[in-house]
Order: sequence, then structure tokens, then C-alpha cells
Amino acid sequence: MTDNEHVCAGPGDFTGEWDPALIRRMLSVGEPLFKLWFRSEVRDMDRVPPGGALIVSNHSGGPFAADVPVIWREFFETFGDDRPIYTLGHDILFNGRLAGVMARVGLLRANRDNAVKALRSGAVVIVFPGGDNDAMRPTSQQTTIDFSGRTGYVATAIEAGVPMVPVVSIGGQETQLFLTRGTGLAKRLGFIKRLTRIEQVPISFGFPLGLTVGGYNLPLPSKIVTQVLESIDITARFGKNPDVAEVDTYVRGVMQSAMDDLAAQRRFPVLG
Repeated sequence: MTDNEHVCAGPGDFTGEWDPALIRRMLSVGEPLFKLWFRSEVRDMDRVPPGGALIVSNHSGGPFAADVPVIWREFFETFGDDRPIYTLGHDILFNGRLAGVMARVGLLRANRDNAVKALRSGAVVIVFPGGDNDAMRPTSQQTTIDFSGRTGYVATAIEAGVPMVPVVSIGGQETQLFLTRGTGLAKRLGFIKRLTRIEQVPISFGFPLGLTVGGYNLPLPSKIVTQVLESIDITARFGKNPDVAEVDTYVRGVMQSAMDDLAAQRRFPVLG
């Protein structure tokens, strides 16, 4: 990257200013939350191959999704501090005063240009194709892999020339009882989308506020289990000119099968 490119980069754009020390400090503060409250368990992180790789995961937990720090924590435990990892995030994360440090803590504005640059630099990038629609899904649908028809993650991996690593997680949607995404409510409250680009206002039940609009109860101590699956070499499996829809169907199928296995192993809600 040239100096001019660095100067022109806006908040949330990839600049390579990844600061593992800062991320480590953040994770150390949150360690009791992830180790004792969520009792997070991540399996087979060593399946992430060397070099650039795109981690593709379902998204859970509503406004307080714990997916990212759970994955970060295990990634650092497995690969150490000197392997960069970034996560693609919603635009709203880059609108406040902390926007300038988002890339330093591993967060990038979710677009293909940022993802491809980071992947080609040799970094690992996490993407949640289902986005907010996935994170706000009803708890009754917590074991459903649904990317809302979004296939941009496949095109990103193909353009960057990196493998994909599917990841599935269960438990996050039990941190409170999500009753509905509130998509219709969000449409009626049109100013919310205009201000935040968020299209869901979930209705949920939890502690301490009981029934809430927006899902802002404190997270219950639900056990979060995350499974890293075998990496997918797109060219080796689908040829030099892979069909994006075919790859997407295959990835979601692999993830759904793994999610079904996690669900079968889960004995009780929240307890795990």
C-alpha cells in the first residue's frame, strides 16, 4: 500500500494498522465473560490454513453478539499474536469517535474491497454473510443457517484467491429469548434505517427488562460452542470458473449439517 492510499483511507477502510497488543488488552478485560459466563468452547481452530483465509460464520446474539471475541480469543491461543485477523462489521460501528481505531482492533467496514485487500495481505478475515438478519433471528430458528440470499462472500474469496473456512456456533441466540426480528416494525419506524441502516428491531424477552423492543436485555450465561470446519479450496473443488451460487449452496449445506450435529449434542438451553 502506498502512502497516498494510506492517507485517502477513511474510517473502517483497510490500512494494515492491525494492533494485536490492543486486541489482547481488550480480550484480557473480557476474559471472565467469555470463560466463565459464556463458558465458550471453540473446536478445531487449527483447521484454519496458513496465509489469507476467509472465515465464514453464522451470527448470533442480537445487539450483544459474542461471536467475534470468542473466535478472536481462540485464534490467538492457537496462532499467537503475530497473525493478523480482521472482521467485517456494520457501517454503524464506524460512525462514532472510535471509528479511527476500528481497524486497529481488527474491525473493517463490510465491503468486498476491504476484504480482498486484507486477504491478499495474508490476513485472516471473518465474515458473517447473514449480518443483522441472522443475529436477530428468533431463538426458535437458532439452528438454521440463513444468509438471506447473500453470496458476496463467495465472490470475495474467489477474487482474493483464498480458501474459505466455514464456522458454526450455537448458544448465542439463547442469551435472551428472541421472539421476532421486528422487520415490519423497523419499516414502520423508517427513521431507524435512515439513521443506522439497520433493518431489524428485535422483540425479545430476558433479564432484567423482561419484554423489550430492540433486544437490549443483559445476555444470559448461555454456553457458546463454536465448531471450525475443514477449509474449502474453491478452485480444487469447483474448477477454475466456479459458479457462485453452486459454491454458496455447498457451503451452506456443509454448515447446516455441522449445526445440526451441534444441536443434537446440546442437552439443555442456556446450560449447553
